[in-house]
Amino acid sequence: MPSENATRKRAENATGEGTETTQGQRLSAESTTLRGTRMGAIEDVYEDLETDVEFEEFAAAVEDKVEQMGGLADEETAAMLIAHELRDEEADTIADIEPGMNDVKFLGKVTSIGDVRTFERDDEDEEGRVCNVDVADASGSVRVALWDEMATAAEEQLEVGQVLRVMGRPKEGYSGLEVSADKVEPDEDAEVDVQVLDTYRVEDLSLGASDVDLVGKVLDTDTVRTFDRDDGSKGRVANLTVGDETGRVRITLWDDKADLVEEFDSGEVVEVGDGYVRERDGDLELHVGDRGTVDRVDEDVEYVPETTDVAELEIGRTVDISGGVIETDPKRTFDRDDGSEGQVRNVRIKDDTGEIRVALWGEKADRDIELADRVVFTDVEIQDGWQDDLEASANWRSTVSVLDADGDGAGRSNDGPDADATDATNGTTADTGLGAFADSPGADGEAEAATGGDGAVADGDGTAVATADPATQDEVEFTGTVVQTGDPVVLDDGERTKSVETGASLRLGEEITVRGPERDGTIHAEDVF
Repeated sequence: MPSENATRKRAENATGEGTETTQGQRLSAESTTLRGTRMGAIEDVYEDLETDVEFEEFAAAVEDKVEQMGGLADEETAAMLIAHELRDEEADTIADIEPGMNDVKFLGKVTSIGDVRTFERDDEDEEGRVCNVDVADASGSVRVALWDEMATAAEEQLEVGQVLRVMGRPKEGYSGLEVSADKVEPDEDAEVDVQVLDTYRVEDLSLGASDVDLVGKVLDTDTVRTFDRDDGSKGRVANLTVGDETGRVRITLWDDKADLVEEFDSGEVVEVGDGYVRERDGDLELHVGDRGTVDRVDEDVEYVPETTDVAELEIGRTVDISGGVIETDPKRTFDRDDGSEGQVRNVRIKDDTGEIRVALWGEKADRDIELADRVVFTDVEIQDGWQDDLEASANWRSTVSVLDADGDGAGRSNDGPDADATDATNGTTADTGLGAFADSPGADGEAEAATGGDGAVADGDGTAVATADPATQDEVEFTGTVVQTGDPVVLDDGERTKSVETGASLRLGEEITVRGPERDGTIHAEDVF
């Protein structure tokens, strides 16, 4: 029989083995529970992420993050960090996409599909293929480059109006931001609020629209300008403004297309093809790039500006105004703070309710505007002018449209809207569209010709203010302060300004009185005192 000590020892050993087994099982269970808790936390973070990344890839990234941080973060914290990094690459809108983001993901509607182009790769014998697709949402549009098999699939399967989920790498392309796609798939259930039309009117334009065809009347044109790109190359740009019955829009022509601005005159009707809409300073613009076109077309387009009466103008407003030119000043040049030279010219217009000076800045100062012209100025800013008088400022975004007094609506060089003018020789009304001035005297049938049969020059309100024959002209007397010397001298009495032709030597700020006949809006001073 075994001794008592041996029996006790065997019992202790048996008890010890059972204890170790129980502890091991408990530790294993706790480890499993902890791992399950952690994996559950990772899964919760992953489920909230709504990402295209597979869970296994996400979990592996979490483990890598834990190792990288040397134990400073547990798996749940690491999962939240990875999720934050992935969310940074999710673009809520196309406008949120920026160069340098990695594998950005976004939703957009196809607005145009380009042709598939082939190219030679440097390190391979096989040709590469690329197809550019424009996609848009309510915030803007972006060009997506589809490569090789995706390019072929786009040509065969994609349609304008489809909604796509895109994943790719944003970069600066030749025509601006573009996304080189890694993955593209249609989403039939998603909705993107972008209108795609065959032919657009100005009121139909929306940010992000592309492949836009629009017909409009040329209201204004600018010259070609050059600029330096970030990569050191030279760019070229020009603008023209067109309008239709629903509004007007600025057309921006890039690089080789910029020369088109010199082919058109105000009053002509053009068709813009394959344009795309961008935003500048809060206004929509229609841009024409390498695929775009601008052609003269034989169509009738009516543009009627909604002008504001001079009496209703307020400082700080941006408005459209119109009227007859009653005074013109010579162009003046000045030095800007950056050393460049600027230029400005003042004209004064009058409508039924009052008159206002208009300052024409930059290229606008070169506009061919003469006394008795009827002119439309759009997007002018109302400012505080000379001696507390209001002044309209016509800057880069403004348009200047001179209406033709002969009734053909073409204008001398800067025409815009058509006009309904009364023919000076036969008293008939020519259909030149001055319905643009529905509240003007011409709408009531009063004379609006630049010259009447007796040689009278029509003022902005249609009344004769000067005659061609000096012998029949009454003398006028005008007292004012000299606000401009030279030829002509300009006087201001606090309510009106007058141009004066005189050989007298005068000083700025001097108050004088002039007397003499007034012809073509200028007093030919015989007496200065």
